[in-house]
Amino acid sequence: MELLDPLLLARWQFGLTTLYHYLFVPLTIGMALVVAIFQTVWYRTGDIKWLHLTRLFGKIFLINFAMGVVTGIVQEFQFGMNWSAYSRFVGDVFGAPLAFEGLMAFFFEATFIGLWIFGWDRLPRLLHLLSMWMVVLGSTLSAYFILAANAFMQNPVGFQMAADGGRAELIDFGAVLTNPIVLAAFPHTIFSAWMFAAAVMIAVSAWHLSRGQHLDTMRSSLRFGFWFMIVSFAGVAVSGDQLSLAMVATQPMKMAAAEAMWDSACGADASFSLFSIGTPDGSEEVWSLRVPYLLSFLSTHSLDGCVEGLNDLQAQYETQFGEGVSYMPIIWVTYWSFRWMMGLGGAAALISLAGLWITRKKATRPVRPWMWRLAIWSAPLPLLGSLVGWVFTEMGRQPWIVFSLMFTEDGVSPRVPGWTVLISLASFTLIYAALAVVEFGLIVKAAQKGPDPDPDPDDEHDDARTPQTTVY
Repeated sequence: MELLDPLLLARWQFGLTTLYHYLFVPLTIGMALVVAIFQTVWYRTGDIKWLHLTRLFGKIFLINFAMGVVTGIVQEFQFGMNWSAYSRFVGDVFGAPLAFEGLMAFFFEATFIGLWIFGWDRLPRLLHLLSMWMVVLGSTLSAYFILAANAFMQNPVGFQMAADGGRAELIDFGAVLTNPIVLAAFPHTIFSAWMFAAAVMIAVSAWHLSRGQHLDTMRSSLRFGFWFMIVSFAGVAVSGDQLSLAMVATQPMKMAAAEAMWDSACGADASFSLFSIGTPDGSEEVWSLRVPYLLSFLSTHSLDGCVEGLNDLQAQYETQFGEGVSYMPIIWVTYWSFRWMMGLGGAAALISLAGLWITRKKATRPVRPWMWRLAIWSAPLPLLGSLVGWVFTEMGRQPWIVFSLMFTEDGVSPRVPGWTVLISLASFTLIYAALAVVEFGLIVKAAQKGPDPDPDPDDEHDDARTPQTTVY
């Protein structure tokens, strides 16, 4: 494939900008809930340490939210710039959920964020707290509408083809919002976002505790982060199981590619390989560590269930959609991204489980420096798991941009030359690299500064329930 191929460059640009934008999405969703919970505890108990934690993680949330808004706007421009054929084809369907997302993200959510930022000493405490919970609601609903739009690409529902066959027309918005894919993907995405927020909490808390700073406050934050991580991982596992069932029902080729299973199998033969060595395309296996029946159970919830293989599905799709096209995604990408997704999330949960045991009240041995470092450097694990999960979701759908309706190669803008896409790709990459440095630096600075100093106990004018004006 030539270097200036518009399709190749457009796919790279959309993939890179989407994954970059998603660096900020899970932390925004998860940290909003964390801040709301901490502020609720402070409101109910009056304990000043929860106020300090609210402010600390509130700063991290706001820095991340601002960067997410900036990078998210670019996503919409790409639909018209590089994917105009795709935009014309699905615009009628996509318009409704994206319009709702815009209202939730930029009007509802942003309004209450403004109230929360500037309402510390202007709003009644309860209304100020409720404004943060409205932020949680807005960010969560925004995620749902985005996932509903994406689910249409995985499993198109609620539409009819126009008379000329050139575009999909929305006829049932309710069907789009209740797509089986979005019903399964939404909790999976939200729980994974909570995992990343928990990982950031753990890293920040561990950094301060390793230096003997803010011991009481950071210990509470650390323990909460461990529990939050474990509960969220349980949610990811359960929702992931439901998502796999929906995926098998709507995109069986994706599940077959996740296992690199070339021939259909049932029962014990439908095993799941934890690790495999073979050719790059997965067509020849040299050695693998397998769990019998596991793929059958994951796909059908039955130990005797049958799973369709790549070859059988290829033949079926050739009959259904036409010959001369490979309907298989890149096998090694789907195989390893599926396992890295599960492995990274599981590693984060195991670290939290060990952390709960090590930091329990009856623990007699001190926490060693390497343990603190492990907790700090484990922060990216849930985020990386989410990123490779999205790689699996989107690349596992190939060669379709809208499954069964439009090929990816047919969605690219027909009159955009490759060199213009290359220039914008290089420009966005450089700009995003600079923004990443700024974002990371601001968050690290806020995290290392830590919570505000404890109030002077001799100051009779200090009310633990009334924070001073906070400028973010």
